[in-house]
Amino acid sequence: MKKILFIGLVGGSLIATSCSSNKSGVSAGEAQAVRADVMKLKGQWDIANIDYDKNYSVKPFDEGVSISCFVGSSWTLIPNNYSGTYALHGSAACPEKTQPITFSVDKNSVVSIKKLGEGEKAKRVTSGYKLMLENPTANNFTLVQSVNADGKSMDIRYNFVRTK
Repeated sequence: MKKILFIGLVGGSLIATSCSSNKSGVSAGEAQAVRADVMKLKGQWDIANIDYDKNYSVKPFDEGVSISCFVGSSWTLIPNNYSGTYALHGSAACPEKTQPITFSVDKNSVVSIKKLGEGEKAKRVTSGYKLMLENPTANNFTLVQSVNADGKSMDIRYNFVRTK
């Protein structure tokens, strides 16, 4: 009887251990916290402003247009399937464009964004952009992209505000 109880306790602790963390070493609580931050991103957002060293000419996300074209751009993020779009509204110096994207957020709040071409599957896209998610709330968040500027690291801070 003692052996059966011991085996039952060992088996029960293995089940409890396997449920409390996943293969990446993240506890269930940490995974839930990351998921909660990701779910805050659900909805429609505009880039209210972008902070960066104005001494440099920046053309984000390989669009070939000035960073000023992204101020006021609209972003739709759907965390349920990690998809979305961003839309440049167009003006004299900026094209009008809607770009489908896929995104993910890892346990360290690194957001990976991939641009999708017409009919392209996300799993076939091997390149993208990594940004840090900062201060996600119900109404705003910031994505920080570190880029090389003349051999030094420079941060570009995209400040988002909720529109819906």
